[in-house]
Amino acid sequence: MTGSNPPGAPAYGPAKLPQFEVRLPAPDLSPWRTGNTGIPGFTSFAAEAPGPDVLLLGLMHGNEYAGATVLDRMLRAKLRPLCGRLTYGFANLAAFAAFDPANPTASRFLDEDLNRVWDPALLDGPRHSAELARAREIRPAVEAADVVLDLHSMLWPSDPLILCGAAARGRMLAQAIGAPPLAVADRGHSNGPRLIDMARFAGPDGSATALLVESGQHWDPAAMDMAAASIAGLLRHLGMLRAHPTLPAPASQPGRVAEVTHAVTAATGNFAFVRAFRGGEVIPRRNTLIALDGTEEIRTPHDDCLLVMPSLRPSRGHTAVRLARFVE
Repeated sequence: MTGSNPPGAPAYGPAKLPQFEVRLPAPDLSPWRTGNTGIPGFTSFAAEAPGPDVLLLGLMHGNEYAGATVLDRMLRAKLRPLCGRLTYGFANLAAFAAFDPANPTASRFLDEDLNRVWDPALLDGPRHSAELARAREIRPAVEAADVVLDLHSMLWPSDPLILCGAAARGRMLAQAIGAPPLAVADRGHSNGPRLIDMARFAGPDGSATALLVESGQHWDPAAMDMAAASIAGLLRHLGMLRAHPTLPAPASQPGRVAEVTHAVTAATGNFAFVRAFRGGEVIPRRNTLIALDGTEEIRTPHDDCLLVMPSLRPSRGHTAVRLARFVE
């Protein structure tokens, strides 16, 4: 194989995380902690007209509160669905309560990643953790929903995107929302299933759909704006909401789709990118060196290779980057 190698030694490998600026204040969620569904942090409203059961989910990770800020504003503005049922959910409230702007990366979770436990064998099994207990608590709302929009943000610089899983219906819905304008079809992580990987959402024969929105960098007001645009696109596509000043106008054209061809998991504690790649970068040539995992070279598997959410300080056993190809 032929290819081009960026000059110089790998520059972004194991090291202490840099200091991140917190430019988005954490919302006051105290009015919504009790909820009205029997699940703390979950508030639901039903319209008289029939329609889908939609769950807008924020705070899957305790320090990712851009989406939760939008949900808080929607609740304060008393936004109600025109049809169906709309549920506002705040997932990891315990980790969010531990958020400290002086150490903003520390409260992603308490015991384990809440978005890696959505396997019936785990949820129905004997193991205990703070996050497993919360997943079991909110599971009824997740399993009742026809559509879930799971609102996240990103630590490292990246273009916003929607992760739509492998099912065609997820891809179609992500394109219809149009915000973010890039939908990425993937099959998840090696270290545990996400909510959107549950069989009722990811299986080819199901009817329910779940999307994961990566709206921008944590603690950046632009991430909140993108989360609002994604919510607006979904609810207007489903006919559940009219124009409202709390939410922006929907996207004017459908989004673009890319399919993940390779998910790169760090096999060593010495994974290092050759430079600080930004998520959304396209590497033109196949076989271009992008990282070293110990002594193993990580190269692009095809031309026009899209880098999906490179993690510039990946831990062993965690996803370092996903490599994708655009679908026309």
